[in-house]
Amino acid sequence: MDDNSINNPIENRMLDLIDEVGEVAKEINKMSQYGTSEPKFREEIKLEIGDAFYSLITVANYYDIDILDSLEKAIDKYKKRVEKKGDPGSGND
Repeated sequence: MDDNSINNPIENRMLDLIDEVGEVAKEINKMSQYGTSEPKFREEIKLEIGDAFYSLITVANYYDIDILDSLEKAIDKYKKRVEKKGDPGSGND
């Protein structure tokens, strides 16, 4: 990730986010030997998740979104779905 990513346009920030989420997926694939075994924890996942989280924060900051408030709203949404239908999936809306 570029050190100047906080000054990048939103399109670049989104590309960074997608790239970093892909790195998380890649690490999970490595942890499960590409789906051939039960995943075994690797320390590298911590850095990859941190990178993805940082990229997401830069997107939220671009739009001046309170990321903790957004998280609380999302948690409430999932709780309501579970209470209503027993499942957090979006098909319950």
